[in-house]
Amino acid sequence: MDGYLSFAAPDPTILCMSAFDLLLVSCDVLTRDGNAYRVAPDCDIAISGNRIVEVLPTGQIDPGQAKSTVNAQDMFAIPGLINTHTHAAMVLFRGLAEDIPIESWFNDYIWPLESNEEPEDIYWGTLLAIAEMIQSGVTTFADHYFFCDEIAQAISETGIRAHIGWAVFGHEGLTKLDQTVDFARRWQGGAGGRITTWMAPHSPYLCDVDFLRETAARAKALGTGIHIHCSETHEQVTYSLEQHGVTPPGMLHRAGVFDVPVLLAHGIGLTPADIALLKDHDVAISQCPKTYMKLAMGTAPVRDLRAAGIPVGIGTDGVVSSNTLDVLEQMRLLALDQKQAAKDSTVLPIQEVLDIAFAGGAAALRSPDLGEIAPGKLADVVLLRTDGAHFFPRYDLLANLVYSARASDVDTVICDGKVLMQGRQLLTIDLPRVKAEVAARMQRLNQRATERRLATYPVPQK
Repeated sequence: MDGYLSFAAPDPTILCMSAFDLLLVSCDVLTRDGNAYRVAPDCDIAISGNRIVEVLPTGQIDPGQAKSTVNAQDMFAIPGLINTHTHAAMVLFRGLAEDIPIESWFNDYIWPLESNEEPEDIYWGTLLAIAEMIQSGVTTFADHYFFCDEIAQAISETGIRAHIGWAVFGHEGLTKLDQTVDFARRWQGGAGGRITTWMAPHSPYLCDVDFLRETAARAKALGTGIHIHCSETHEQVTYSLEQHGVTPPGMLHRAGVFDVPVLLAHGIGLTPADIALLKDHDVAISQCPKTYMKLAMGTAPVRDLRAAGIPVGIGTDGVVSSNTLDVLEQMRLLALDQKQAAKDSTVLPIQEVLDIAFAGGAAALRSPDLGEIAPGKLADVVLLRTDGAHFFPRYDLLANLVYSARASDVDTVICDGKVLMQGRQLLTIDLPRVKAEVAARMQRLNQRATERRLATYPVPQK
């Protein structure tokens, strides 16, 4: 079958391993062979602490050495999915901003709605989002939102992994910026190393050069990076040229933002000159294609970015634009959107899509120990059921993964060596209670008073 690996004869020197914590038994495994993704059939995965220690054909590892085992027969083990850009607690507003232009989406819906939020709302909203992500096979997400202590607390309790940036607007001033610095310092390496903090100014169109320069200086002092929206639409590029005489990346460069690692969300309006600038700095791009399609924002130059050696990962954005936190869906839509835009069905083939989803996601978050099932890597593993009608026949399991897999196929989720879900049962989240807490807040949260909006989305002069 296409994409399958064969193994050499068993090595008797590795049959008797020292005790380890968890053994996943008899699953097919998505592996990386050089630059190509393959399927290793009928394997066991041994985990000790928070690391993968061995991946071998079934029968080569003594199950008696494992403290616990998971029967993974007929399942497909993939690395934990990486959501490289989201606003997790926006699940609080799912379905409240449908079929409207982007300017109204921000000014009449999102920022008025978000003005209702209180810290405890963010805690419960993040728990709901984490439950959805775990159910969808996501083990790591990069969050860009508010009240981040509550986000960090939710992450700490649930066992998931996250990169958190406290979103701040330029008009909130340096006092608010320094509050986000305090958060970044307080939680860096928190939750047993599962939390990484970033600085997170909202965007070049809502943060001026001086504010961005101050943000970059603080990020450099902290030894962290910057997660920021950039060139989300071509209209934003026009606005930047009108207001500042440079494109949004040019503005970030002028402010010294590229002196630290940067994760840019979206980049639809990136120009060839922008890409030439970005490739000379430590910059990665997150792609959230469902949002782009839904808000008619355009298509990002993904192939040009990759050709320039710029890491590209997949994100979901917030659910008010994407409706779900399903990275499998975004993976599929990324391929389809790029093919349609190029009018070329050979664009972004399966191997490239997998590379973006796994290696690209790990590179975007500067987390080389993620995105691969291999000895020494962090033990973030997802088991997909493959017994659904939509997964059969299995001529090409890689094609099935990209174009057929659903979030509901996710059976078991392991993050940092801990089982967070098994048999579709969440083990670290009381979902009925979370839903009840969110429901109790809905009437207050869904009010839209536009005079109270957090910010104003700028529109270029016609």
